[in-house]
Amino acid sequence: MDEYFTIKDCSEGIYKEKGSKFLSFAYPVYDTEKIKEIIAQKQKEFFDARHCCYAWQLGLDSGNYRANDDGEPSGTAGRPIHGQIQSHKLTNILIVVVRYFGGIKLGTSGLINAYKTAAADAIQNAEIVKKTVNDYYNIGFSYDAMNDVMKLFKDENLKIIEQQFELHCNMKFSVRQSDAKRIVEKLESITSVKVYYEYSA
Repeated sequence: MDEYFTIKDCSEGIYKEKGSKFLSFAYPVYDTEKIKEIIAQKQKEFFDARHCCYAWQLGLDSGNYRANDDGEPSGTAGRPIHGQIQSHKLTNILIVVVRYFGGIKLGTSGLINAYKTAAADAIQNAEIVKKTVNDYYNIGFSYDAMNDVMKLFKDENLKIIEQQFELHCNMKFSVRQSDAKRIVEKLESITSVKVYYEYSA
C-alpha cells in the first residue's frame, strides 16, 4: 500500500457547549518539526484559552501518532481527536482543539463528545485528497549520460525537484514508492549514474 488519504489545506471547525467554546484547526503535515511549530504558534495565538489539545498521525504506520490532553482529564481530549483521524482513515494530519472554558464543567462524557465533535467539524470542512507515498532520490552522473537520463525521466514522467548540469551533473527527483525499485534499477544500468536514496513522504 503506497496510497493514503489526507486533507488538502488547513481547515477550521467549532463546537459550543454550556458556555465553553471549542475551536478546531486541522493541518496537512509531513514531519514532527512542522507539527511542533504549529502547536507552538497556536499556544501563542490562544494564550488566554484554558486548554490547547491536539492529536496527529504521520505516515502509513498506524503507531506513528501522538495525542495530548493539555491538562484535561486523561483520555478526554487527545484520544477523541485522534479517534476522528482514525475513523476518517486519514494520515499526515494534525488537529488542534482550543478550549475556552465557559464556567460549567462538562464531565468526562461531555468533554469526550466536545473534542470529538470539534475535531469532526474541522475534518468535515476540509477537502480530503488521496495521495501516494513517494521516495526521494539524489542522482549523480557524467555529462555524457545526460541524454539517456533525461530520456528515462521523460518516458517515466518523473518529477524533477532540483537539477545542476555541469561536467558532473546532479538531480533530485521523486517517484511513487511502488515504482521506485524498477526506476532505480533502470537508472543504475546507465553508465556513470549513481543513485542515493534520501527519504520517503
